Amino acid sequence: MLRILLIDDTEKKVGRLRTALVEAGFEVIEASGLTIDLPARVEAVRPDVILIDTESPGRDVMDQVVLVSRDLPRPIVMFTDEHDPAVMRQAIQAGVSAYIVEGIHARRLQPILDVAMARFESDQALKAQLQARDQQLAERKRIELAKGLLMKMKDCDEEQAYTLMRRQAMSKQQKLVQVAEQIIAMHDLLG
Repeated sequence: MLRILLIDDTEKKVGRLRTALVEAGFEVIEASGLTIDLPARVEAVRPDVILIDTESPGRDVMDQVVLVSRDLPRPIVMFTDEHDPAVMRQAIQAGVSAYIVEGIHARRLQPILDVAMARFESDQALKAQLQARDQQLAERKRIELAKGLLMKMKDCDEEQAYTLMRRQAMSKQQKLVQVAEQIIAMHDLLG
């Protein structure tokens, strides 16, 4: 059963949405307005999904969504009356997984939440891939720097420097980037 943090930023009664969620088999953890510190509430209650009901998502709403998406990523579904494509794009860029305009129907909740969860998982996988590639690129740059320093220190060519680094990594049971960092640190120490 999905645990849903329900946020109501409208003047409407949140009871209708809460009732629809409960009838659809979801656990509604809390229903409150967005005057709260959303990241702190997410940290405290650890919901599976955040559902925001807002007439028109303003800057405060978007700021809260950005903070949650950055620090405590969760699928976020926004129900709104706002048709503006620019606002929709802004919401998606802020971290909203599903942006639903006009109306909340109990029978639509499960498919909407399923799509939001799938999109969130896909986005998280892409972010993880990008972080891994960035890490690989940073490591590759450090290895190349160390190789260049070693070529100068040992007066050898690129292949010989790389072979020396690989041998050191294997003999010390370290990664090549660790050996590179040691070479760079030693060069910085010796000037």
